[in-house]
Amino acid sequence: MKIAYLDCFSGISGDMTLAALADAGADRNYIEEELRKIKIDPFTLEWKRVNKKGISALKMDVLLDPNTPPTHHRHYSEIVKIIHGSGFNDRVIKLSLAIFEKIAIAEAKIHDVPVETVHFHEVGAIDSIVDVIGVALALDSLEVEKVFSSPVVLGSGTVRCDHGIYPVPAPATLEMMRGLPIAPTNYSLEMTTPTGAGIIAGVVDEFTKGYPPMIVETIGYGAGTRDLPNQPNVLRVVIGKADPFAHKFQVQHFETIHSHTHHSEHEQHHHHEHSHSGGHEHSHSHDHDHSHSHDHGHKHDHDHDHTHSHSHSHAHDQGGADQKHEHTHTHEHSHAHNDHDHDHDHDHHGHKHDHQHEEHVHKPHTHDHHVHDHSNHVPPGLKQ
Repeated sequence: MKIAYLDCFSGISGDMTLAALADAGADRNYIEEELRKIKIDPFTLEWKRVNKKGISALKMDVLLDPNTPPTHHRHYSEIVKIIHGSGFNDRVIKLSLAIFEKIAIAEAKIHDVPVETVHFHEVGAIDSIVDVIGVALALDSLEVEKVFSSPVVLGSGTVRCDHGIYPVPAPATLEMMRGLPIAPTNYSLEMTTPTGAGIIAGVVDEFTKGYPPMIVETIGYGAGTRDLPNQPNVLRVVIGKADPFAHKFQVQHFETIHSHTHHSEHEQHHHHEHSHSGGHEHSHSHDHDHSHSHDHGHKHDHDHDHTHSHSHSHAHDQGGADQKHEHTHTHEHSHAHNDHDHDHDHDHHGHKHDHQHEEHVHKPHTHDHHVHDHSNHVPPGLKQ
């Protein structure tokens, strides 16, 4: 989004604003061609470079035709008709009317008259009309979508106008700044004019004490008429793009490493009636990476990489018809994939183990232990 920042450290006026925007890159030819559409007294624009306390700035003046007596006073309703009848695009019309509306409302309150019948004095003059519409054209040329401003320096002291000597800021200027941030100054003179206040009140979207988050593209300086003793009498305008990361921050998401090591340890002591002679011990260890089928009474079908370890210990206590069969199983599964479908069929001496693993959901291991009755079988060497 294209934005503009008005740095009003030395106040603001209509001609300073137009010059600063042009210095920042607004198309002067476009502005002048469009201004010719205004059906008012003839005029021309003069642009020149000046130096204000070491800063090179652009100065803009509206020059009137010396052979045509100027009209200094116009009603607000007349100015609205001029703007609507000039054939500007909708955005220029909207911006121009927004500025003049703020001025009209302030003047109406000061003089206690209806807005439609407000009689503009200085603001109704040709130069002020050109300044206001010129600023709207410049913002349109720069394709500015949002306008920011610093707190505005108004000035102090007194100023002479058509009604006599007025305090600074002028009543209309101060009225337009209601609810908006202003800044102090040590200079006893008018630093913000009614037209400048109208621009601030009419087009500024947001005020900031410092620069808004932005990518700076161009900078323009618009010069005022006076020379200040200790600072440049200029309005600085900064054009750029709103910082796309202004309201964003990067979140570090630390990946949680899940180590699924499934230990299914069954230490079960089963008492079976066997008629086997002698004790025996079985130890089986299987490490699998692929699908295997082992014929040791165990059937392992693996669709995914895993390590499977079985340890079986059988101990038979020969003690007649009642024999003790102790079976210890340790199963360790380490899975590296999300989806596992393992069917294990282990058949060790009548013991069947079925394991179903699916999406890391480990179902309980089922051990089918059968009690064998070997009462009719007498192993050799066993005395009854």
